[in-house]
Amino acid sequence: MSDAAPEVEIYTDGACLGNPGPGGWGAVLMHPAKETEIYGGEKNTTNNRMELTAAIEALKILKRPVPVRIYTDSSYVRNGVTKWVAGWKANGWRTAAKAPVKNQDLWEQLDELAGQHDIDWQWVKGHAGNEGNERADALAGKGAREAADG
Repeated sequence: MSDAAPEVEIYTDGACLGNPGPGGWGAVLMHPAKETEIYGGEKNTTNNRMELTAAIEALKILKRPVPVRIYTDSSYVRNGVTKWVAGWKANGWRTAAKAPVKNQDLWEQLDELAGQHDIDWQWVKGHAGNEGNERADALAGKGAREAADG
């Protein structure tokens, strides 16, 4: 993407209590005028689905196209959106091995939402003291625990 200064910085994370199992997602959106924390969960899901959902739900919050920097500790999400999606779409949502793309429903949503913004996707090491990532992780854990509790 471009070198435009981000107007919004977003930290996202997903968590699962068992994989599959009860899962949660969390995101922290940082704008110069406001910070927003969001989270949620599902009773039976996977960690990868929660990682994708965190990014999707964060992008849904944005009211207009803006430069965004998204930080994720998920190589699956970062590589998927920056390297793999274009090929999957060109191949009719099939992998290079001709298998159906896992989580296609979420990839399609993320691709559509990401296309509305100028996004700089950044990978950060999880559980390494990065404040934004730690906050998103805590929110994802809360969502997973609430999903587990019903």
